Amino acid sequence: MSDTDVKLSCRGVWKLFGQGADGFLGRHPAPSLEEVRGAGLIGAVRGADLDVRQGEIFIIMGLSGSGKSTLVRCLSRLIEPTAGEILFEGRDLLRASDREMIEIRRHRMGMVFQHFALLPHLTVLGNVAFPLEVQGIDRKTREASARRVIELVGLEGRENYYPRELSGGQQQRVGIARSLAVEPELWFLDEPFSALDPLIRREMQDEFMRLQNVLRKTIVFITHDFDEAIRLADRIAIMKDGAIIQTGTPEQLVLAPATDYVAEFTRHIPRAKVVTAGSVMTPWTNGADVAGEVSAAALIADIADRVESADRPFAVTDREGKRSGLIDKKSVIDVLVGRTFAHSEGSAG
Repeated sequence: MSDTDVKLSCRGVWKLFGQGADGFLGRHPAPSLEEVRGAGLIGAVRGADLDVRQGEIFIIMGLSGSGKSTLVRCLSRLIEPTAGEILFEGRDLLRASDREMIEIRRHRMGMVFQHFALLPHLTVLGNVAFPLEVQGIDRKTREASARRVIELVGLEGRENYYPRELSGGQQQRVGIARSLAVEPELWFLDEPFSALDPLIRREMQDEFMRLQNVLRKTIVFITHDFDEAIRLADRIAIMKDGAIIQTGTPEQLVLAPATDYVAEFTRHIPRAKVVTAGSVMTPWTNGADVAGEVSAAALIADIADRVESADRPFAVTDREGKRSGLIDKKSVIDVLVGRTFAHSEGSAG
């Protein structure tokens, strides 16, 4: 990964709450959790390092109180970190003035939170256009932009509805549209679907993925739900007690957990939902008689029926379409029943 691939990163970010937090870090540059607690402080974020790549969905997850929401608020400087660096396109946001940060948030960042915070006296159109009004954009221009985003999120025809006249899922769509109206380069979403019932939540996840396929935003997304994370994420960072324990793809976290905590966190996830064909394939054999082709990036859950029902293996193709391996019904069944397997040396996933 080159520096030009990174949209947002942080290095050694700390957020301590309590009296004397700044001085404490000056005396103890890398304190343990026990030392932080022993000083009567709360280590909401402890030494966080991460890189968010251009155009990816980067999910931060952990149990309640793990520090994920505090970290995101530090990344956007809604709260001030106690120490560290936050780099947005290589520029340290901690060196930006308050006025500069306001401009960055208004024009380059979008934010969606669990509670929609819609303005009840404004219509859908008024709510979506509101951030553009704050920017000083004239009414005709901002409403035209708002209508385009409203159509994008599937609310065309409801421009004149008030929030009280909408369902929970529709209100969330308004919140998403409002954050997109400023055409943000970086999009923060803090558990945006957790207040919705399961069916609407699933629909909103589908809608979110549809939007991402169209817009290709750089997204930092918070959730405590691993099922949601593996549906949406390119990569995931797992937090515990304010620290980032492990960062990786869903497949990496499930198959190679760095700690017992990560292993327990991912234990109930069906492997077929995260394991790719490239991870279980055997090396390609020239002249092999195959039933068809599957991508190395294809999830086992998505190809299981095809591979299991065939009497011959499938060729596994890499990103360039070159045949790089073979996958057969035994490999698929091993994943489905939870048997262990060796990672392919030639994985192209």
